Amino acid sequence: MKILIVDDDPKYRGFVSRGLSESGMVCELAESGERALEMLHKQSFDLVLLDVMLPGIQGWDLLESLRADGIDVPVIFVTARDAIDERIRGLHMGGDDYVVKPFAFAELVARIHAVLRRRREQATRRIGDLDIDYVRGTLSRASVPIDLTRTEFSLLRYLVEQEGQTATRAELLQSVWGLDFDPGSNLVDVHIRRLRKKLDEPFETSLVHTVRGAGYVLAARP
Repeated sequence: MKILIVDDDPKYRGFVSRGLSESGMVCELAESGERALEMLHKQSFDLVLLDVMLPGIQGWDLLESLRADGIDVPVIFVTARDAIDERIRGLHMGGDDYVVKPFAFAELVARIHAVLRRRREQATRRIGDLDIDYVRGTLSRASVPIDLTRTEFSLLRYLVEQEGQTATRAELLQSVWGLDFDPGSNLVDVHIRRLRKKLDEPFETSLVHTVRGAGYVLAARP
């Protein structure tokens, strides 16, 4: 199990790294958000322990950047910021858990295992004849492999998470591109068309449906 510890406190990084190593995990360290992003784009990790307050890129922004780039590594926020609204913010942004400092080390280890176990259980999805493997980042429809870009895969993942429910353009802009505003372009519509060309056009039935005036919904319909 390979863990990336992102924190600007060298004593904390050393303490957590030693403890996790004694639990059989391999740890690498990043002292800033910029360094963490560089490492996450070059190598794979099983999980990231992420502080919120970092020099340069803060934890919130780092997570948004990862998700926008289609990097779906599990992330646990580990921070001294204990306000309820901040815990909720971290989870809504795509964090897998939120641990407040100071913490019992045994609890941190248990939360790491719980997050990884939950992720394994959610590693694959099947909707109609569409099969998705989130761990490998692959998908197929009617046993035919489909290649998507990172952005297309992130777009599909959000639609899958909202299966049967309408995803608005504002929600897609926020979850896929990390935008809190409409840039005044047809960014979402262009990528939906590209996704449909690969996911729907070669097959008899469509999975991505337009909800006029509202957004899009992914559903297997007869």
